[in-house]
Formats: sequence, C-alpha cells, structure tokens
Amino acid sequence: QLQKDLEEVKELLTKVTRKRLRDVLMTEKHKLELEIKNQPPLKPKDAVEEEKSSLGGYTVKINNYGWDQSDKFIKIYISLNGVQKLPAENVQVNFTERSFDLLVKNLNGKNYTMTFNNLLKPISVEGSSRKIKTDMVLVMCRKKREEKWECLTQVEKESKEKEKAAYDTSDPSEGLMNLLKKMYAEGDDEMKRTINKAWVESREKQSKGDIPMDI
Repeated sequence: QLQKDLEEVKELLTKVTRKRLRDVLMTEKHKLELEIKNQPPLKPKDAVEEEKSSLGGYTVKINNYGWDQSDKFIKIYISLNGVQKLPAENVQVNFTERSFDLLVKNLNGKNYTMTFNNLLKPISVEGSSRKIKTDMVLVMCRKKREEKWECLTQVEKESKEKEKAAYDTSDPSEGLMNLLKKMYAEGDDEMKRTINKAWVESREKQSKGDIPMDI
C-alpha cells in the first residue's frame, strides 16, 4: 500500500509546476520512502494471511474436525481426501502460543484454511507440528504443561460454564424453572404446547392448595 502511495507521489511530481506544491510532495515522498525502509518484515502469521489473499482458486473454510489428547499433545484431525498426494510444502501450519493456522493449497483445485484462536492453554510453538496421513492432516499442538484440557478453546470453556450455571443452582425449583425455559425456547410447537399445558395445570392445582411448591 505504501509503495502504491509512493508511485502516485512520484507521478504527481512529474506534473506539478508550483514550487510550494513541489516542496510538499517532496517532503511526502521522503516520508514514504523512510516508512517503506523501516517497515518490519512480515511476521509468519502475516505471511500466511498474505498468502491466503494471493491464492488463486476457490478457498474453503474447514469447520469439521476431530480432536484427542495425550499427556503431551493436543491432536486435531482434519479429513481431506487425497491430501497425501500434495507436495509437503502445500500443507502449511503456523503456530503461536495460543493459536494455529492451517493452509492447504491447491487440493483438487481448491484451497483449504482453518484457524484456531484462543486455545484453552498455551502450547509450545517449537514442539508443535503437522503430519500428513492418507486423506487426513494431523495437527499436533505440544502442551506447555502436561495436564488434561477439558475443551479446545477458551470460548468453548466459557460457553460450557454459562450452560452449567443455568442449571447449577442452590434452589431446586429455580433450576427446574431454568430447564423449562430452555426447553421452551429450543422446543418445537408440540413441546411448547406440552409445557404450557403443564404450567397451566400446575397453577390450577397450586391455587386449589394441592401443590405447596411453585414449580
């Protein structure tokens, strides 16, 4: 982007005749040249992103995977038919301490990408790797500490905790109420009718004094 700006400033310099404008453009030209010179080299992740954007063909985002763990590794299994026929350099994984990017280039005329951010716990970048198997890529994330992970990402953990909190309450009737609300919200019309009927009946019984506790 900076290079394009510089080209445009140079173009304008060939056309401008007024000294004041020329001085302004010269200052801008020097500033851009300095910025380009001091620009840091692309980080590995930036390089992967740039490669993704420059890829030809159709790019597919991978959403299906399986995972497992041992004491030392988190293992993510990604099924891709024929991936073993690709040159090894076409299957790239970039690791950071809490994420990884997978890029598979030109598999049956398509490119495949997968990104995992906010891994539950830190991983060792140097100790992590990928293996190409028949119709599958195995991503091996080396754990920094040998401990069991309850899930893959921080987001999954927070989601589980919220769900657990909805039912885990010291008041049994409140837990039942939360469960009914969830069933009603997620249920079909038949489920909603059943819950409504049960609700009305319980209210009627309660008003007659048959049920002391409000469910």
